[in-house]
Amino acid sequence: MSDDFMLDTDDLERRMDGAMANLRTEFASLRTGRASASMLEPVMVDAYGSATPINQVGTVNVPEPRMVTINVWDKGLVGKVEKAIRESGLGINPQLNGTIIMLPIPELNEERRRELGKVAGQYAESARVSVRNVRRDGMDQIKKAKSDGAVSEDDQKFWEETVQELTNKHIAAIDAALEAKQAEIMQV
Repeated sequence: MSDDFMLDTDDLERRMDGAMANLRTEFASLRTGRASASMLEPVMVDAYGSATPINQVGTVNVPEPRMVTINVWDKGLVGKVEKAIRESGLGINPQLNGTIIMLPIPELNEERRRELGKVAGQYAESARVSVRNVRRDGMDQIKKAKSDGAVSEDDQKFWEETVQELTNKHIAAIDAALEAKQAEIMQV
């Protein structure tokens, strides 16, 4: 191999890992019929003039498998937190008890499970697209180096195979994560 060109595979792998981390975060926010504090992460409350995550306006607890509670620190924000949860699209009906908001998690019906499975599939597809975009960036770097004369044809093939292996590894991990999430969603 020539010493002129070195593809930064660590950077490509770090960016692909970022797509995986983002996918895990999106999967954690999907409701699966079990209570989880992470399901409230995408919900933002209009507090103090800006959008604020729920965990910064109150304490989120999971006292039992089908219940999430939020102990709101500022009494004036209880209504705003309740409104944010209602409008979030989680399909949860908050119940007030002073400054504590209780979120009973209902059983998922078959239709809702299928919808959540489709949403999980969309999240996985966007992660695959992100990984493929990183792959394309790597391939473009290799082609540019080849056209500049910094890489021989053999080296070009080596680097392209390296990038493709990295891509295949991450796509397989995304597919495995999707399969596990869909199995979790369909579990009664």
